[in-house]
Amino acid sequence: MFINEDKAGIIRNIKVFALDMDGTVYLDESWIDGAREFLERIEESGRSYVFLTNNSSKNPQNYVKKLHRMGLDVGEEKIITSGQATIFYLQRNYPGKRVFLLGNDFLKAEFEHKGIILDDVTPDVVVTAFDTSLNYKKMCRVCDFVRAGLPYIATHPDYNCPTKNGFVPDAGAIHAFIKASAGREPDHIIGKPNKEIIKYLLARIDKTGDEVMMVGDRLYTDIAAGVNNGLSSMLVLSGETKREDIARAKIKPQLVFDSVKEIIPFL
Repeated sequence: MFINEDKAGIIRNIKVFALDMDGTVYLDESWIDGAREFLERIEESGRSYVFLTNNSSKNPQNYVKKLHRMGLDVGEEKIITSGQATIFYLQRNYPGKRVFLLGNDFLKAEFEHKGIILDDVTPDVVVTAFDTSLNYKKMCRVCDFVRAGLPYIATHPDYNCPTKNGFVPDAGAIHAFIKASAGREPDHIIGKPNKEIIKYLLARIDKTGDEVMMVGDRLYTDIAAGVNNGLSSMLVLSGETKREDIARAKIKPQLVFDSVKEIIPFL
């Protein structure tokens, strides 16, 4: 596969870039080289972008504040998270149901703000997220509820979250713990690569899939989200995926760039 090329001219037909965040445009609070210029060039070219992240440990307000600290001022309309998509899913499939949420206080506040009833004692549904406040008591409780057979929803499948110092365990690692104890995988996973988050994305931006390109650093979430749901797909090699991973992967991106910096001449 060609790297840093767009021989078919795919990019010129894209109206909105759906950008992963961790490993794609930044690591922790450091911009990946060229990312700011990349975002500026998208808008200069008359197109737009949104950030589409599986990270459910932060709400949109967190991301807006983080990006402001990093020198980029955007509104919450630019942020789409797996937590938001999960709320959207619950409102349509489990309206009025009580939810046990394995998540941190940021996500809990977002769920409650959108009218989701949280219940740690007698829930109807279990939702697991990237819980950065995880402790053993929480793990015991979530395993009890999953073991009891309650509907089990997960915000996203990522095993690890990239940082500038390496990787930390993410939601997928929590699922593995739960399966080892309770014997069940999630009944539904909302985030990339699954269709529910793409449905939410397209509803938010009012576009069709052929107008959108998914850009990210992971084959099994970002690229699969594009390939499986009718979006164009671009892999960047600035995060989890390395060049040697592409050849043995079942899911293949349409385009591969070393980082978003190399995309700029094609915009």
